[in-house]
Amino acid sequence: MSLLDIGVLSRRSGVPASTLRYYEEVGLIQSRARRGLRRQYGEETLTQLMLIFLGKTAGFSLQEIGEMFDKDGAPNLPRPVLHERADALECQIRRLAALKDTLRHVADCPAPSHMQCPHFQKLLRISQRELD
Repeated sequence: MSLLDIGVLSRRSGVPASTLRYYEEVGLIQSRARRGLRRQYGEETLTQLMLIFLGKTAGFSLQEIGEMFDKDGAPNLPRPVLHERADALECQIRRLAALKDTLRHVADCPAPSHMQCPHFQKLLRISQRELD
């Protein structure tokens, strides 16, 4: 069984050692041993870290991500939850694409002032509804 020193794991994963220690503290990963004061991790921890990164990118909390691992650290990804998150991301993508298109229009709008641009006025109304 090959073990990775915390510094090696940090370099290979791109995750700072302080974050690795925090992930261990909250139960997302587990060290296998210690060499002096330095934690040693199994190779499978790299896969766990990739899944944590993907989960965070998808908007899952660390607690939600932790619930997607079995006690032994093996991934146990709940498909219905993943479908729900994918649907939410699809909705967010559509909203962001509409916002991007509106901003591009406003940036190029020939109106003398942004406040005279109908698309900008629409963007303001949509923003107001989101605040209410």
